[in-house]
Amino acid sequence: MAVLAVGVAMLLGAAIAIGYDVPALPLWLLIAGGVITVGTLLERVFYKPLLRASPGAGWQKTGERFVDPDTGKVVDVFYDPRSGERQYVAHDPKATSRQVEN
Repeated sequence: MAVLAVGVAMLLGAAIAIGYDVPALPLWLLIAGGVITVGTLLERVFYKPLLRASPGAGWQKTGERFVDPDTGKVVDVFYDPRSGERQYVAHDPKATSRQVEN
């Protein structure tokens, strides 16, 4: 959220600089602030949060597993062969042991 605030502040600074006819500064602020703002907003749209459970029927576990750098959680990857979509599920070692016990 802080990154988005910086981007918006830069855009507002550019608008103020344009109002005071400051040369060159508005262009730099518009470009940098625009890239930061748009990039942050697009990240929120395209980033898929981790699911807590398997996505449901028709999804196949790929066998891929990695550590999510943002959360530090181990993540399992699921694949839908009909659409090609991938979902990322936080690995639950307790669920694996419960499945083995049942």
